[in-house]
Amino acid sequence: MYHSGDIVTLAAGHYRLREQLAGSAYGVVWRAEGGAAGDVAIKLVNREQMTRAEPAVQARWAECAAREIAFLTSLAPWDARHIVRLLDHGLHDGLPAIALELLDGDLAAHMAAQNAAARRTGLAQALAWLAQINSALAKVHQYGWRYLDLKPGNLLVDAATGTLKLADFGTNRSLLDTTAHSYAGTASWQAPEQFFPGEGAGHLTDARTDYFALGAIFFYLVTDGATLRYSGACADAWRAHGRDGAVQLQAAWNGAAPPPLADDEAERFLECARAANDHADPAAALALLRALLAARRQDRPRHALEISRMIAAASGSIHPVRRAA
Repeated sequence: MYHSGDIVTLAAGHYRLREQLAGSAYGVVWRAEGGAAGDVAIKLVNREQMTRAEPAVQARWAECAAREIAFLTSLAPWDARHIVRLLDHGLHDGLPAIALELLDGDLAAHMAAQNAAARRTGLAQALAWLAQINSALAKVHQYGWRYLDLKPGNLLVDAATGTLKLADFGTNRSLLDTTAHSYAGTASWQAPEQFFPGEGAGHLTDARTDYFALGAIFFYLVTDGATLRYSGACADAWRAHGRDGAVQLQAAWNGAAPPPLADDEAERFLECARAANDHADPAAALALLRALLAARRQDRPRHALEISRMIAAASGSIHPVRRAA
């Protein structure tokens, strides 16, 4: 258990914990002071949960933390415009710990505040943020990883610039490994191939798996924080049945998976996009949403450049580009 006032010593300095900002089964994040950077976010392995876990789980948690450090330290300074900046790292009580730039909360909290104040995000703003997330994912993919846990809680808001930054890279998997892998990520934001296992009980994912979650985020932004029914069904199945949830959900749909985007959800998205009444193109935005949320990964955009062109078309800055067959 960590407490306010505890000192965390990393490679470049000492940090005094002040208040816990977030927590999960895997890790906890604290606001801390110390060093030349002033207040920082200190991310620590959840030691209390770690002591209760099986040795294999403990090893996996430590591996996730090491993977995050490895990715963030590999970035060049100019790569981190939309990726949270690593300030320091080391070991605390024998477990990996990192100091990150302190931002202004996550996208989920921002959207909740927007809704409470009856403020809408708008299509133009949603597209601008989508472009920033796409840029962050492009860096993850460029460095040889797929992210696999894109969700509002992992997108941090920089209030000073009005931009988003991607955080939490413990679920990264190598793009070079094309074999089926074990379950990873968050059920309510996953592509079909990430939630429903294949014939060998593993999950075959690639960079385009991240693009499905990007589409789910796009729907969330434009519809003032609504989530897809498909995503809700996956989340409910996971909560009720754990790893057997995928089988139970497919059984309820006669061996298939629920459609990622229902017709009435597409209509709702289009209505919200039109209600924004800004310079963006609602029809092109819906085409982008459908492309990102394609049930089969081979039907989604192939790379970040293709997505950026579709974002530009929806933003009204260029004419739409026809996707190659």
